[in-house]
Formats: sequence, C-alpha cells, structure tokens
Amino acid sequence: MRAPIGAGERRELVRNRLIESRLTPNAISLTGFALNVVAAVLVWERLFFLGGVAFIVGSIMDTLDGRYSRMSGKGTPFGAFLDSTLDRIEEGIVLTAVAGYFALHGNREAAAAVVVAVLASLMVSYTRARAEALGVECKVGIATRPVRVVILAIGLLFARGASLGDFQLLEPSVYVLAGLSVVTVAQRIRHVRRELSV
Repeated sequence: MRAPIGAGERRELVRNRLIESRLTPNAISLTGFALNVVAAVLVWERLFFLGGVAFIVGSIMDTLDGRYSRMSGKGTPFGAFLDSTLDRIEEGIVLTAVAGYFALHGNREAAAAVVVAVLASLMVSYTRARAEALGVECKVGIATRPVRVVILAIGLLFARGASLGDFQLLEPSVYVLAGLSVVTVAQRIRHVRRELSV
C-alpha cells in the first residue's frame, strides 16, 4: 500500500507540473496587467471593493511572475523588461482611475495627491534602476512596491460605499501613499549619494 503524499512532496509535484507546462512568466505578467486594467475600470465605475480585489490579485500575479521565472528557468531578458514596464503601467492606471474619481467629485486636493503619488512612485522605481546602473544596490526606503500596493488596496477595500462598513479610507490612503513615496525618493537619493561618496 502506497504511503500518503506529504505537503512538501505535493508542493514539489505542483512545482514540477508548472515547470513542465506551457505557462510562461510573460503570460503571468500579462494576466496581472489585465487584472489591473479591470481594477481601474471598476474603480472608475465606483465599484471600489471589486476594484480592490482585482488590484490585489493582479498585484499578486506581479510578484509571482519573477519567482516563477527564476524557479522554472523560463525567464528571458525581454521578460524581465516587460515585467518591470507593466508594473509601472499597472500602478499608474489604477491611480489614474482614482484621480478621475476625485476630480469628478470636485476634490482637487485628493486628485493632486494622486498625481504626486504617481510621480513619486515612478521616481521610486527610477532611482533604483539608475542607482543599479551605477553599480549601487538601492532597495532602501519605506514605500517599496509591496507597501504601496497594501496602502492603495486598503483605501479601495474601505472606500465609501465599498460595502465593508461605513469607512472612507480612500482619500487618507492617497495622502499616505503620496507622502511615503516622496519620502522614499528622498531616502534613495540620500542612500546613493552616501554610497557613491565612499
């Protein structure tokens, strides 16, 4: 009689089947992108809870593509480029929908904060890429991508009318996101200056 399969063996079996399948890291990246586009449309339609769920799942896909690429050996230089490019677009497109929502409701301060959040989040990524081109590792800072995803997801899930109680956390989350992203850019600039001065 065959012994039951343990959890570790089950994970290994699933891993091997995934590697042997036709699934590619690029397919995972594109699926994450599609889910973030759906999230942006849902936010525009003021379906914040569903938009938050789509945003979370799409963002999880963004973390899986890199891991799957390394695990399966199917990664390519273009795939790494595509992944990074889509990550920037995804964050921007969902935040653009949020800015549109605030603009339509006459909340100019919140809409402006979203613009700051978008620009600062792009600069967080740019400073890392530029630093690494100079030979400096630059993963420092408080508002890394996972942190920004969590902040925005909380704002969407607990937005006004999102059906999770009488919360209104979308606007505060945007201000927090903008502020922490700006701080992170400053942290990275300071880090690179210190590293290049040694």
